[in-house]
Amino acid sequence: MARILVAMSGGVDSSVAAALLVEEGHEVVAATLRTFCYSSGPSHPRTCCGVEGVLDAKSVAHALGIPHVVLDVAETFTRDVVEDFVAEYARGRTPNPCVRCNSFTKFRDLLEAARDLGAEGIATGHYVRVERKEGETVLLRGRDRKKDQAYFLWGIPRPSLPYLHFPLGDLTKDEVRHMALQRGLATARKPESQEICFVPSGDYRDLLRSRLDASHPAFQEGRVVTLQGREIGRHSGYGGFTVGQRRGLPGGAGHPLYVVEIRPTSREVVVGRREDLFCRGVELEGLNWLASPPLPGAEVEVQLRHRAPPLKARVASLGETLRLEFARPEMGVTPGQSGVLFLGERLLGGGVIRTPLGRGLSEEERTGP
Repeated sequence: MARILVAMSGGVDSSVAAALLVEEGHEVVAATLRTFCYSSGPSHPRTCCGVEGVLDAKSVAHALGIPHVVLDVAETFTRDVVEDFVAEYARGRTPNPCVRCNSFTKFRDLLEAARDLGAEGIATGHYVRVERKEGETVLLRGRDRKKDQAYFLWGIPRPSLPYLHFPLGDLTKDEVRHMALQRGLATARKPESQEICFVPSGDYRDLLRSRLDASHPAFQEGRVVTLQGREIGRHSGYGGFTVGQRRGLPGGAGHPLYVVEIRPTSREVVVGRREDLFCRGVELEGLNWLASPPLPGAEVEVQLRHRAPPLKARVASLGETLRLEFARPEMGVTPGQSGVLFLGERLLGGGVIRTPLGRGLSEEERTGP
Protein backbone atom coordinates (compact mmCIF):
# COMPACT_ATOMS: atom_id res chain seq x y z
CA MET A 1 0.00 0.00 0.00
CA ALA A 2 1.13 3.55 -0.73
CA ARG A 3 0.86 7.02 0.70
CA ILE A 4 -1.41 8.97 -1.66
CA LEU A 5 -2.31 12.65 -1.72
CA VAL A 6 -5.96 13.06 -2.76
CA ALA A 7 -7.30 16.32 -4.20
CA MET A 8 -10.42 17.04 -2.13
CA SER A 9 -12.56 19.83 -3.57
CA GLY A 10 -15.43 19.34 -1.16
CA GLY A 11 -17.58 17.57 -3.76
CA VAL A 12 -19.01 14.07 -3.76
CA ASP A 13 -16.60 12.70 -6.39
CA SER A 14 -13.37 13.54 -4.58
CA SER A 15 -14.95 12.43 -1.28
CA VAL A 16 -15.69 8.96 -2.63
CA ALA A 17 -12.29 8.76 -4.30
CA ALA A 18 -10.65 9.34 -0.92
CA ALA A 19 -12.95 6.86 0.82
CA LEU A 20 -12.18 4.09 -1.69
CA LEU A 21 -8.44 4.58 -1.31
CA VAL A 22 -8.74 4.45 2.48
CA GLU A 23 -10.72 1.21 2.20
CA GLU A 24 -8.03 -0.27 -0.04
CA GLY A 25 -5.57 0.27 2.80
CA HIS A 26 -3.62 3.23 1.46
CA GLU A 27 -2.28 5.95 3.73
CA VAL A 28 -4.34 8.88 2.45
CA VAL A 29 -3.78 12.59 2.91
CA ALA A 30 -6.54 14.96 1.76
CA ALA A 31 -5.52 18.23 0.09
CA THR A 32 -7.74 21.15 -0.88
CA LEU A 33 -6.38 23.73 -3.29
CA ARG A 34 -6.84 27.33 -2.20
CA THR A 35 -7.33 29.13 -5.50
CA PHE A 36 -8.38 32.55 -6.73
CA CYS A 37 -12.04 32.39 -5.77
CA TYR A 38 -11.33 31.39 -2.16
CA SER A 39 -8.57 33.88 -1.52
CA SER A 40 -9.79 36.92 -3.40
CA GLY A 41 -13.48 37.41 -2.84
CA PRO A 42 -16.85 35.71 -2.55
CA SER A 43 -17.47 32.38 -4.24
CA HIS A 44 -20.68 30.84 -5.45
CA PRO A 45 -21.79 27.95 -3.20
CA ARG A 46 -21.86 25.58 -6.18
CA THR A 47 -18.29 26.20 -7.23
CA CYS A 48 -15.64 23.64 -6.38
CA CYS A 49 -13.19 25.70 -4.41
CA GLY A 50 -14.94 28.27 -2.24
CA VAL A 51 -14.98 28.42 1.56
CA GLU A 52 -17.84 25.92 1.66
CA GLY A 53 -15.77 23.47 -0.37
CA VAL A 54 -12.85 23.71 2.06
CA LEU A 55 -15.12 23.08 5.04
CA ASP A 56 -16.86 20.13 3.35
CA ALA A 57 -13.53 18.58 2.43
CA LYS A 58 -12.31 18.97 6.00
CA SER A 59 -15.52 17.38 7.28
CA VAL A 60 -15.18 14.35 5.01
CA ALA A 61 -11.50 13.95 5.85
CA HIS A 62 -12.36 13.97 9.56
CA ALA A 63 -15.06 11.33 9.01
CA LEU A 64 -12.57 9.14 7.11
CA GLY A 65 -9.91 9.61 9.79
CA ILE A 66 -7.34 11.10 7.45
CA PRO A 67 -5.33 14.33 7.69
CA HIS A 68 -6.43 17.36 5.69
CA VAL A 69 -4.23 20.16 4.36
CA VAL A 70 -4.99 23.32 2.40
CA LEU A 71 -2.51 24.18 -0.35
CA ASP A 72 -2.27 27.85 -1.29
CA VAL A 73 -1.98 27.93 -5.09
CA ALA A 74 -3.64 31.33 -5.55
CA GLU A 75 -0.60 32.92 -7.18
CA THR A 76 -0.04 30.24 -9.82
CA PHE A 77 -3.77 29.77 -10.40
CA THR A 78 -4.25 33.48 -11.01
CA ARG A 79 -1.26 33.63 -13.36
CA ASP A 80 -1.87 30.45 -15.34
CA VAL A 81 -5.68 30.23 -15.35
CA VAL A 82 -7.34 33.56 -14.59
CA GLU A 83 -4.91 35.80 -16.49
CA ASP A 84 -4.90 33.39 -19.44
CA PHE A 85 -8.72 33.41 -19.43
CA VAL A 86 -8.79 37.20 -19.62
CA ALA A 87 -6.02 37.36 -22.23
CA GLU A 88 -7.77 34.86 -24.50
CA TYR A 89 -11.03 36.79 -24.51
CA ALA A 90 -9.03 39.95 -25.17
CA ARG A 91 -7.68 38.17 -28.28
CA GLY A 92 -11.19 37.30 -29.45
CA ARG A 93 -10.87 33.65 -28.43
CA THR A 94 -12.88 31.44 -26.07
CA PRO A 95 -10.70 29.71 -23.45
CA ASN A 96 -11.35 26.56 -21.43
CA PRO A 97 -10.25 27.32 -17.84
CA CYS A 98 -10.84 23.76 -16.58
CA VAL A 99 -8.22 22.45 -19.01
CA ARG A 100 -5.79 25.17 -17.92
CA CYS A 101 -6.42 24.41 -14.25
CA ASN A 102 -5.68 20.72 -14.68
CA SER A 103 -2.69 21.35 -16.95
CA PHE A 104 -0.94 24.14 -15.06
CA THR A 105 -2.21 24.15 -11.46
CA LYS A 106 -3.95 21.07 -10.11
CA PHE A 107 -1.69 18.19 -11.14
CA ARG A 108 1.56 20.14 -11.16
CA ASP A 109 1.05 21.61 -7.69
CA LEU A 110 -0.34 18.36 -6.27
CA LEU A 111 2.74 16.46 -7.45
CA GLU A 112 5.00 19.03 -5.84
CA ALA A 113 3.04 18.84 -2.58
CA ALA A 114 3.11 15.04 -2.72
CA ARG A 115 6.91 15.07 -2.90
CA ASP A 116 7.06 17.46 0.06
CA LEU A 117 4.72 15.21 2.08
CA GLY A 118 6.50 11.99 1.15
CA ALA A 119 3.55 10.68 -0.86
CA GLU A 120 4.08 8.18 -3.66
CA GLY A 121 1.15 9.28 -5.79
CA ILE A 122 -1.78 11.63 -6.22
CA ALA A 123 -5.45 10.94 -6.84
CA THR A 124 -8.47 12.93 -8.01
CA GLY A 125 -12.17 12.29 -8.53
CA HIS A 126 -12.00 12.54 -12.32
CA TYR A 127 -13.95 9.98 -14.33
CA VAL A 128 -11.00 8.60 -16.28
CA ARG A 129 -9.04 5.38 -16.09
CA VAL A 130 -5.33 4.74 -15.80
CA GLU A 131 -3.79 1.52 -17.08
CA ARG A 132 -0.28 0.32 -16.33
CA LYS A 133 1.25 -2.39 -18.49
CA GLU A 134 4.70 -3.28 -19.79
CA GLY A 135 6.29 -0.29 -18.08
CA GLU A 136 3.93 2.23 -19.70
CA THR A 137 1.10 4.21 -18.13
CA VAL A 138 -1.81 5.26 -20.35
CA LEU A 139 -4.94 7.30 -19.75
CA LEU A 140 -8.28 5.92 -20.93
CA ARG A 141 -11.78 7.34 -21.07
CA GLY A 142 -14.03 6.77 -18.05
CA ARG A 143 -16.42 3.82 -18.26
CA ASP A 144 -19.37 6.18 -17.81
CA ARG A 145 -19.29 8.05 -21.11
CA LYS A 146 -21.79 10.58 -19.79
CA LYS A 147 -19.27 11.60 -17.13
CA ASP A 148 -16.01 10.86 -18.94
CA GLN A 149 -13.55 13.71 -18.24
CA ALA A 150 -10.55 12.69 -20.32
CA TYR A 151 -11.14 15.76 -22.50
CA PHE A 152 -9.97 18.00 -19.64
CA LEU A 153 -6.71 16.15 -18.99
CA TRP A 154 -4.83 16.33 -22.30
CA GLY A 155 -2.48 19.02 -21.00
CA ILE A 156 -1.17 17.34 -17.86
CA PRO A 157 2.58 16.59 -17.80
CA ARG A 158 3.36 13.19 -19.32
CA PRO A 159 5.96 12.37 -16.63
CA SER A 160 3.17 12.56 -14.03
CA LEU A 161 1.27 9.56 -15.47
CA PRO A 162 2.92 6.82 -13.35
CA TYR A 163 1.94 8.66 -10.15
CA LEU A 164 -1.76 9.14 -10.92
CA HIS A 165 -4.74 7.32 -9.40
CA PHE A 166 -8.36 7.70 -10.52
CA PRO A 167 -10.56 5.55 -8.25
CA LEU A 168 -13.80 6.52 -10.02
CA GLY A 169 -12.76 5.58 -13.54
CA ASP A 170 -14.83 2.38 -13.64
CA LEU A 171 -17.88 3.83 -11.87
CA THR A 172 -20.99 5.75 -12.90
CA LYS A 173 -22.15 8.93 -11.21
CA ASP A 174 -25.15 7.11 -9.75
CA GLU A 175 -22.86 4.49 -8.25
CA VAL A 176 -20.67 7.19 -6.73
CA ARG A 177 -23.69 8.92 -5.17
CA HIS A 178 -24.87 5.59 -3.76
CA MET A 179 -21.45 4.87 -2.28
CA ALA A 180 -21.38 8.29 -0.62
CA LEU A 181 -24.81 7.71 0.91
CA GLN A 182 -23.82 4.24 2.11
CA ARG A 183 -20.79 5.70 3.86
CA GLY A 184 -22.68 8.64 5.32
CA LEU A 185 -20.44 11.23 3.70
CA ALA A 186 -21.54 14.83 4.21
CA THR A 187 -21.20 15.56 0.48
CA ALA A 188 -23.43 12.68 -0.70
CA ARG A 189 -26.27 14.93 -1.88
CA LYS A 190 -24.21 17.98 -2.73
CA PRO A 191 -25.00 19.33 -6.24
CA GLU A 192 -22.30 19.35 -8.87
CA SER A 193 -20.29 22.51 -9.43
CA GLN A 194 -21.44 24.24 -12.60
CA GLU A 195 -20.05 27.75 -12.70
CA ILE A 196 -16.51 28.90 -13.44
CA CYS A 197 -15.12 29.11 -9.92
CA PHE A 198 -13.47 32.51 -10.35
CA VAL A 199 -16.57 34.07 -11.95
CA PRO A 200 -19.02 34.06 -9.02
CA SER A 201 -21.52 36.29 -10.86
CA GLY A 202 -21.84 33.70 -13.64
CA ASP A 203 -21.05 36.34 -16.29
CA TYR A 204 -17.46 36.19 -17.53
CA ARG A 205 -17.75 39.75 -18.83
CA ASP A 206 -17.80 40.97 -15.21
CA LEU A 207 -14.34 39.46 -14.76
CA LEU A 208 -13.07 41.03 -17.97
CA ARG A 209 -14.27 44.47 -16.85
CA SER A 210 -12.58 44.05 -13.48
CA ARG A 211 -9.20 43.06 -14.94
CA LEU A 212 -8.97 45.00 -18.22
CA ASP A 213 -8.87 48.76 -18.60
CA ALA A 214 -12.16 50.30 -19.75
CA SER A 215 -10.34 51.60 -22.84
CA HIS A 216 -9.37 48.09 -23.98
CA PRO A 217 -10.49 47.32 -27.57
CA ALA A 218 -12.54 44.36 -26.28
CA PHE A 219 -14.98 46.89 -24.78
CA GLN A 220 -15.05 49.35 -27.68
CA GLU A 221 -17.78 49.67 -30.28
CA GLY A 222 -17.17 47.94 -33.58
CA ARG A 223 -18.80 46.66 -36.73
CA VAL A 224 -20.91 43.55 -37.21
CA VAL A 225 -20.14 42.39 -40.74
CA THR A 226 -20.99 39.51 -43.04
CA LEU A 227 -18.34 37.20 -44.46
CA GLN A 228 -18.45 39.37 -47.58
CA GLY A 229 -17.54 42.43 -45.48
CA ARG A 230 -20.94 44.17 -45.54
CA GLU A 231 -21.75 46.03 -42.33
CA ILE A 232 -25.15 45.07 -40.89
CA GLY A 233 -24.91 46.56 -37.41
CA ARG A 234 -22.76 47.66 -34.50
CA HIS A 235 -21.68 45.97 -31.28
CA SER A 236 -20.53 47.39 -27.93
CA GLY A 237 -17.44 45.19 -27.57
CA TYR A 238 -16.19 41.97 -29.17
CA GLY A 239 -15.31 40.66 -25.70
CA GLY A 240 -18.97 39.76 -25.30
CA PHE A 241 -19.02 37.35 -28.25
CA THR A 242 -17.86 33.83 -29.02
CA VAL A 243 -17.92 31.74 -32.19
CA GLY A 244 -21.28 30.02 -32.63
CA GLN A 245 -23.20 32.62 -30.64
CA ARG A 246 -26.66 33.79 -31.80
CA ARG A 247 -27.66 36.08 -28.94
CA GLY A 248 -27.04 39.82 -29.27
CA LEU A 249 -26.78 39.95 -33.07
CA PRO A 250 -28.69 42.30 -35.40
CA GLY A 251 -32.00 41.13 -36.82
CA GLY A 252 -33.61 41.64 -40.18
CA ALA A 253 -31.52 39.18 -42.15
CA GLY A 254 -34.44 36.86 -42.87
CA HIS A 255 -32.54 33.91 -41.38
CA PRO A 256 -30.70 33.17 -38.12
CA LEU A 257 -27.25 34.72 -37.80
CA TYR A 258 -24.28 33.20 -35.97
CA VAL A 259 -20.89 34.54 -35.00
CA VAL A 260 -18.40 32.80 -37.29
CA GLU A 261 -15.28 34.83 -36.55
CA ILE A 262 -13.97 37.56 -34.23
CA ARG A 263 -11.32 39.97 -35.52
CA PRO A 264 -9.83 41.82 -32.54
CA THR A 265 -7.47 43.95 -34.63
CA SER A 266 -10.34 45.60 -36.51
CA ARG A 267 -12.86 44.98 -33.68
CA GLU A 268 -15.18 43.27 -36.16
CA VAL A 269 -17.63 40.52 -35.29
CA VAL A 270 -18.23 38.45 -38.43
CA VAL A 271 -21.59 36.72 -38.83
CA GLY A 272 -23.07 34.19 -41.21
CA ARG A 273 -25.54 31.36 -41.63
CA ARG A 274 -25.38 28.12 -39.67
CA GLU A 275 -23.66 26.37 -42.57
CA ASP A 276 -20.85 28.93 -42.38
CA LEU A 277 -19.88 27.45 -39.00
CA PHE A 278 -18.90 24.17 -40.67
CA CYS A 279 -15.30 23.50 -41.60
CA ARG A 280 -13.22 20.66 -43.02
CA GLY A 281 -10.40 20.61 -40.54
CA VAL A 282 -8.64 22.32 -37.66
CA GLU A 283 -5.19 23.56 -36.70
CA LEU A 284 -4.07 23.04 -33.09
CA GLU A 285 -1.26 24.81 -31.23
CA GLY A 286 0.30 24.44 -27.77
CA LEU A 287 0.49 20.68 -28.24
CA ASN A 288 0.99 18.20 -25.41
CA TRP A 289 1.38 14.45 -25.90
CA LEU A 290 0.59 11.71 -23.36
CA ALA A 291 1.53 9.04 -25.90
CA SER A 292 3.65 8.89 -29.04
CA PRO A 293 2.39 11.57 -31.46
CA PRO A 294 0.47 10.22 -34.46
CA LEU A 295 2.33 10.41 -37.76
CA PRO A 296 1.04 12.33 -40.79
CA GLY A 297 -1.58 10.22 -42.53
CA ALA A 298 -2.67 8.51 -39.30
CA GLU A 299 -6.37 8.11 -38.57
CA VAL A 300 -7.45 9.41 -35.17
CA GLU A 301 -10.51 10.77 -33.40
CA VAL A 302 -10.67 14.37 -32.21
CA GLN A 303 -13.05 15.86 -29.65
CA LEU A 304 -13.65 19.60 -29.98
CA ARG A 305 -15.93 20.22 -26.98
CA HIS A 306 -16.52 18.39 -23.71
CA ARG A 307 -20.01 17.20 -24.61
CA ALA A 308 -19.32 16.69 -28.31
CA PRO A 309 -18.91 13.24 -29.86
CA PRO A 310 -15.45 12.40 -31.21
CA LEU A 311 -14.88 13.05 -34.91
CA LYS A 312 -12.94 10.88 -37.32
CA ALA A 313 -9.96 12.76 -38.67
CA ARG A 314 -6.65 12.30 -40.49
CA VAL A 315 -3.35 13.89 -39.49
CA ALA A 316 -2.43 16.22 -42.35
CA SER A 317 0.77 17.62 -40.83
CA LEU A 318 2.57 17.74 -37.48
CA GLY A 319 5.23 20.20 -36.36
CA GLU A 320 4.90 23.20 -34.05
CA THR A 321 1.19 22.90 -34.82
CA LEU A 322 -1.04 19.97 -35.78
CA ARG A 323 -3.37 20.07 -38.78
CA LEU A 324 -6.26 17.63 -38.96
CA GLU A 325 -8.62 16.91 -41.84
CA PHE A 326 -12.11 15.77 -40.83
CA ALA A 327 -13.79 12.80 -42.48
CA ARG A 328 -16.80 15.09 -43.06
CA PRO A 329 -17.46 18.79 -42.44
CA GLU A 330 -18.11 19.62 -38.80
CA MET A 331 -19.20 22.65 -36.81
CA GLY A 332 -18.18 23.88 -33.37
CA VAL A 333 -14.54 24.67 -34.08
CA THR A 334 -13.93 27.57 -31.70
CA PRO A 335 -10.47 29.19 -31.38
CA GLY A 336 -9.22 28.95 -27.80
CA GLN A 337 -11.07 25.73 -27.01
CA SER A 338 -9.34 22.35 -26.90
CA GLY A 339 -8.95 19.75 -29.61
CA VAL A 340 -8.27 16.40 -27.92
CA LEU A 341 -7.02 13.32 -29.75
CA PHE A 342 -7.99 9.73 -29.01
CA LEU A 343 -7.16 6.34 -30.43
CA GLY A 344 -10.10 4.25 -29.34
CA GLU A 345 -10.39 4.72 -25.58
CA ARG A 346 -6.84 5.99 -25.19
CA LEU A 347 -6.09 9.68 -24.69
CA LEU A 348 -3.18 10.61 -26.97
CA GLY A 349 -2.89 14.32 -26.22
CA GLY A 350 -4.19 17.52 -27.69
CA GLY A 351 -3.81 21.23 -28.22
CA VAL A 352 -5.59 24.55 -28.32
CA ILE A 353 -7.67 25.32 -31.40
CA ARG A 354 -5.83 27.93 -33.42
CA THR A 355 -8.11 28.18 -36.42
CA PRO A 356 -10.72 26.23 -38.39
CA LEU A 357 -9.70 25.09 -41.87
CA GLY A 358 -11.85 25.05 -45.01
CA ARG A 359 -14.90 26.97 -43.80
CA GLY A 360 -18.39 26.46 -45.30
CA LEU A 361 -20.37 23.78 -47.13
CA SER A 362 -20.74 23.05 -50.81
CA GLU A 363 -24.15 23.41 -52.45
CA GLU A 364 -24.51 19.63 -52.46
CA GLU A 365 -23.63 19.41 -48.75
CA ARG A 366 -26.11 22.17 -47.93
CA THR A 367 -29.02 20.62 -49.80
CA GLY A 368 -28.24 16.93 -49.28
CA PRO A 369 -28.73 14.10 -51.77
